[in-house]
Amino acid sequence: MNRRRFIHQGGLVSLGLLAGTSTLRAFQFNGFSKETINIGVIGTGGRGIGQTSLINKIENLEVVAVCDILPFRLKEGLKATNNTAKTYTKYNDLINDKNVDAVLIATPFSEHYKMAMDALNAGKHVYCEKTMAKGLVESENLVSKVSTTNLIFQAGHQYHSSRLYTHVVGMLKEDVIGNIKSFECRWYRKGDWRKPIPEAKYEKNVNWRMYREFSGGLTAELSSHQIDFVNWVLDENPKKIMGTGGVNFWNDGRETFDNTHLIFEYPSGVKAQFKCLTSNIPGGYQIKVIGDKGVITLTTNKAWINYYKKPEKVKYADVDGVSGATVPKDYNDEKGTPINVVHSNPSEQALIDFKESIFNNKQPISNVETGANTAKAVQLAIDAMLTGKVQYW
Repeated sequence: MNRRRFIHQGGLVSLGLLAGTSTLRAFQFNGFSKETINIGVIGTGGRGIGQTSLINKIENLEVVAVCDILPFRLKEGLKATNNTAKTYTKYNDLINDKNVDAVLIATPFSEHYKMAMDALNAGKHVYCEKTMAKGLVESENLVSKVSTTNLIFQAGHQYHSSRLYTHVVGMLKEDVIGNIKSFECRWYRKGDWRKPIPEAKYEKNVNWRMYREFSGGLTAELSSHQIDFVNWVLDENPKKIMGTGGVNFWNDGRETFDNTHLIFEYPSGVKAQFKCLTSNIPGGYQIKVIGDKGVITLTTNKAWINYYKKPEKVKYADVDGVSGATVPKDYNDEKGTPINVVHSNPSEQALIDFKESIFNNKQPISNVETGANTAKAVQLAIDAMLTGKVQYW
């Protein structure tokens, strides 16, 4: 293990981010020592219910309260807790519940800021789903607020918690593919991205992603994960952002774009492309990190490394996560050799990291500052597309 890898993993241990590293099984809340973190889930749509189901499997975490303004969503949220949680229709009532230690915010993008700020003011730890906040000033305000508290704040970019992604980032920082030159990121979402509604009056409540008042569209909901990854790898924020988009596939009254095309330029000179589509085009999710010696390709749960030289000439034994001096049997002509790392569901791992951060009183690696940098990049990208003008950090 070289020095950089040692420091990297040592930092993870200090943050309680490697499985089994936490030595504390209790945390202090309102002057009392507790062994179980009681969570209130604000927003019981698909994401909120999905996160509740994962929390049910994690030791020392329990959903004790759920909140939603839609009665049918609230009913589903309660059911996900086996009908054991308190229910609220007003989020401030949940936040003020003295039995709630932490909140998970899984509401429309436009609501994140005020809910997170109110939760912090009430002394609650916060797990805020991506994108963290809508607006540049709002993102900065959250950073400032968290800095004045002893509370844990985790931004819900779950790939930041993926042990596969963490491993790949470590490899990239060790220059295993040489100097990074560019990133090519895509996310093709098949279909129209719409959800069925029980009644017409619930259109904007359910399909809020289609309306600019509530949503940052594809950039905030999908590409933000990949923007977060690029910022993480480079340890930089983009200095220049260009973009375009439109409603070209689904002429159904939506306001947010159904296709987006972005180019980021970083201070180091590295360029990153982010393309997001909703249609029936094949392709799915992919990140390609292009170096001057090779390429690393990632999907949501797999990764490969491919060098420009023929495989038999590459000393794979010297590359972390890759073995074999000749062409491996699982070598892929397009993507190269798999990077095999034991890892679990990133969303579940992110919740475990949140728990460990509270127990160890350490901010997670996907924290308010990394979340704010991604949120600001998202906002500038949206501004670039809407104005047709280059945006600068």
